[in-house]
Amino acid sequence: MSPLPLSYSGIPPTFQWPVNFCLALSTITWILGVITGNVSQVDRVWTFLPAIYAAYYAFIPLWPTTSPVPLYPYVPEVVDPEIVDKFSPRALLMFGLIFTWMCRLTYNTWRRGLFNLKDEDYRWEILRKQMSPFVFQLFNLTFIAFTQNVMLFLFALPVQIAAVQQPAALSTSDYVLAALALIDLACEFVSDNQQYSYQTFKRSGVLDKNDWPGARIQWTAADAKRGFATRGLWAWSRHPNFLCEQSFWVIINLIPLLGPENPQLPELPLTSVTPLWPLLPTLTVCSLFFSSTLFTESITASKYPKGYAAYQQRVSMFVPFLTPVWGLLLQLQGKKEKVDALVFGQRDEMKKTK
Repeated sequence: MSPLPLSYSGIPPTFQWPVNFCLALSTITWILGVITGNVSQVDRVWTFLPAIYAAYYAFIPLWPTTSPVPLYPYVPEVVDPEIVDKFSPRALLMFGLIFTWMCRLTYNTWRRGLFNLKDEDYRWEILRKQMSPFVFQLFNLTFIAFTQNVMLFLFALPVQIAAVQQPAALSTSDYVLAALALIDLACEFVSDNQQYSYQTFKRSGVLDKNDWPGARIQWTAADAKRGFATRGLWAWSRHPNFLCEQSFWVIINLIPLLGPENPQLPELPLTSVTPLWPLLPTLTVCSLFFSSTLFTESITASKYPKGYAAYQQRVSMFVPFLTPVWGLLLQLQGKKEKVDALVFGQRDEMKKTK
């Protein structure tokens, strides 16, 4: 396949519509945030945007060469005919996985009431109190509105690579990684359900018999008093949902990079090329979730200083396999029993070494 020509704007032609759409949406969400005073506008479309970008690349043969109405997808005429004349099975597979991811996240967002136009992420309110009005609005413009939208565009970059590769058929690595992605999503769904079950019990004091399988945990008054979940997957990782989220996008990133057929990557402008650019989605999502996790934990630790400090000592931030190591280190220091009592309470099942 011949190298893709660059457009007049200096970007690959397959980037033109996604970039225009991203800039337009960034501007719209910023304006809405300023007008309403609610900066969670990006949060409301977060669940859909990666799937929209993925759909653009997976179904690229369907789009016209010019946009009939503003923001409607189009493919410039200069795009290689091999890309626009046939579908990439790898890109279609990746869209299916991202669509499944979208369904899980949309459901979890909906049941938590976060699609309510009056709702705002509690972390933005805390930041608003820590910053001057001018600095917060600058942060809203640069990070909340624009940087987050750019990140969501980057999440679908692997699908663009797959669309350009045009493999004749799916490979073994495609099937293996797709299976791992589905397992990962299933684990994330369980962790979401366990957290939702805990928060519901914490507010109501009543166990919900209709909880999803895997989340039917017998929460106790001691669990509610502690203030945060430490049972189920949350006994092994302080953020199993964040671990799965990062793992999912890493897998998506690896699918086109490990595919053995037509592995050539599309060219990017020299001003933006780095040897690591195909890994930008992985680097982006991991950086985002690591920094977000630190901020989230600082908030939780301020609410429950003694208990959460013990939880941080006992349970790994992300990787479950490290939790038994932390337990062994505490055992050697003679602190494990005391820390376990703070984190897990006196339940017999939690007295077993993890």
